[in-house]
Amino acid sequence: TAAEFLSKHVGELDVSGLTEISDGVAESLSKHKGGGKEGFILNQLSRLSDSAAESLSKYEGKLHLLGLTKLSDTAAEFLSKHVGELDVSGLTEISDGVAESLSKHKGGGKEGLCLHKLSQLSDSAAESLSKYEGKINLDGLKELSDNAAESLSKHVGDSLLLNRL
Repeated sequence: TAAEFLSKHVGELDVSGLTEISDGVAESLSKHKGGGKEGFILNQLSRLSDSAAESLSKYEGKLHLLGLTKLSDTAAEFLSKHVGELDVSGLTEISDGVAESLSKHKGGGKEGLCLHKLSQLSDSAAESLSKYEGKINLDGLKELSDNAAESLSKHVGDSLLLNRL
């Protein structure tokens, strides 16, 4: 019930104190229409069920999920349908399947797809992410294989950030 009330708030909604979220709460909060400069912030959420990801994918606006350290292939597939900037920069590694799904994200916006804590990227994941059509932040990467660099060179989105290579 509280989540239903909060979803009616107009403007930025920061519920970063939540460390867990039920599928029902995710469904309620996904109805938030406030937008605002920062959108919807769930920065302490460390896990996200596939069902909660499906619900949150319906949120329209910038979605911050900085606390996530892992993401299932299915959850990534749902989040790829999200309309708006997607910040999942808490992820330190991603599977090839997650990279493939996230490369389909059409959110765009100023930040696009933020993965700036990734510490490594497989050649296959780099090839997938190179297909992303917006700004992509991979600032956490300190090195790339030649094959990964070649794949990422084909990225045609707004920006490709690799500031720590």
